[in-house]
Amino acid sequence: MDEQTFYHGTKADLEQGHLIEPGFRSNYGQRNTAKYVYFTATLDAATWGAELAAGEGRGRIYIVEPTGAYEDDPNLTNKKFPGNPTESYRTKEALRVVGEVMDWKGHAPEQLQAMKDNLQRLKEQGIEAIQN
Repeated sequence: MDEQTFYHGTKADLEQGHLIEPGFRSNYGQRNTAKYVYFTATLDAATWGAELAAGEGRGRIYIVEPTGAYEDDPNLTNKKFPGNPTESYRTKEALRVVGEVMDWKGHAPEQLQAMKDNLQRLKEQGIEAIQN
């Protein structure tokens, strides 16, 4: 069976072998303590993670491997489209950083701004886009 490649987009500066674990402040929303760590099998979803993460550093996309069980991300699964088209997941276990994608391309500025505007509208309506 082919091994799946997974990604985690963030602004954190991490090294190979680093463990990304729940229990820290979330990169999104109200920045509550995260109960889960989120990851994806698509570079596009990881790019959104890197671009929208809180913080001042540059966005980064890490290649990660789950160290335990994981499930479909309920924030995205069966919402706009049936199933899990973004191949996004979450886990209560750690993700191990095994590499970094160095040559990823961000979304167009107007596309990124439209996403930020949409997230702001949701926030104003009291809708938390990410379940920590």
